[in-house]
Amino acid sequence: MIKSFFNEFKTFAMRGNVVDLAVGVIIGAAFGKIVTSLVNDIVMPPIGKLLGNVDFKDLYWNLDPSKTLDGGKVPQSLDQAREAGAAVIAYGAFINILIDFLLVALCVFLLVKVINKLNRKKETEAPAPVESKTRECPYCLSEIPKAASRCSHCTSEVKPVGQASPANG
Repeated sequence: MIKSFFNEFKTFAMRGNVVDLAVGVIIGAAFGKIVTSLVNDIVMPPIGKLLGNVDFKDLYWNLDPSKTLDGGKVPQSLDQAREAGAAVIAYGAFINILIDFLLVALCVFLLVKVINKLNRKKETEAPAPVESKTRECPYCLSEIPKAASRCSHCTSEVKPVGQASPANG
């Protein structure tokens, strides 16, 4: 019973689609880390600098201003507010994640666009259809070879297509 279960699982896991999906998930996770680093380390710092030295990670709304740090100090950063136990809305982190998502969505869109373009090329490069070697008998509408001089179904005499008939020499 257990052996058949593992054999069935092995057959399932080694199917092409499952392996392709696993590779896609792994590459997607790595790609997500690259995009997150791009957003946090390259895109957001210049934007923050332009907006007056703003660090987007620290943008938040303190929903509980009565919570303070030891000594009665008001929290100045998101980490300090969380340390004080204040309820916060971390909209700066949300902006970072939103930009992260938009970049991933743009990359996926561009990838799908390229794949669709390649698929369209394959469709237009399809070989010309092979010319049929048969035709319809004009009397019984059965399919007969183009070179036939008599229908094999109704025995009517027909002129071979593309050839002079044997009777006309």
